[in-house]
Amino acid sequence: MLDHNQIAAAAKVLHDHWHAGTKLGALDGAMRPRDRAEGYAVQAALEKTSREKLFGWKIAATSEAGQKHINVAGPLAGRILAETLIADGGTASMKGNAMRVGEPEYAFRMARDLVPRATPYSVQEVLDAVATLHPAIEIPDSRFADFVSAGEAQLIADNACAHLFVLGEATLADWRAIDLVEQRPTITLRGERYTGHGKNVLGDPLLALTWCANELRALGLTLRAGQVVTTGTCHPPLPIAAGDHFQADFGAIGKVSVKFA
Repeated sequence: MLDHNQIAAAAKVLHDHWHAGTKLGALDGAMRPRDRAEGYAVQAALEKTSREKLFGWKIAATSEAGQKHINVAGPLAGRILAETLIADGGTASMKGNAMRVGEPEYAFRMARDLVPRATPYSVQEVLDAVATLHPAIEIPDSRFADFVSAGEAQLIADNACAHLFVLGEATLADWRAIDLVEQRPTITLRGERYTGHGKNVLGDPLLALTWCANELRALGLTLRAGQVVTTGTCHPPLPIAAGDHFQADFGAIGKVSVKFA
């Protein structure tokens, strides 16, 4: 297991590349995480570099397309740091962004804590702990130049490719009565329209949310009231460039958009 100094050193390298908008090939062998546990340990140290309260959590690779995009076998959890938020309708910088994709997502704000315990949380228990549902857009990126071959442990350390995040307004619709699995959000980008599908999100956005709650539970972490969980893209990642306007229309749930510069 990496020791405290190695974990802190790895987190500093990733933090410095993130803020500089630069990339690295791989973490040096002495500080490179070898499994998911070590990856999450580095990610936790990365959170400590933020002076603000943790905004929430993201899930990478909840769709088959997302898993292929970063070459992993299953989902990864990452932290959404408050300083990475872009206002709905605002402008996101493309500086240093090598992945250059946008992802329409379902995001849930929690009403109460889900604390660590011995047994997994059920979908209903997690659903009962949710306050609001929001349309969202994630703009992922990696600090690794070749994120496709970086591997699961390094990508977890790299905050599961978290970069920028746009949260739409909480829906006023009775979203608990909506079949999110069969919902088909429409994405407008460069005059083209694309159709997402709720089932792309680990089969059901609620299953993805439950996966995140239980991933944190297994790590001994609390999913806290007020935190937001964005559950992964409902459409294969869409290429973006400076000058683009990306809008995701989730029907009754609402719309969210972002511009790129």
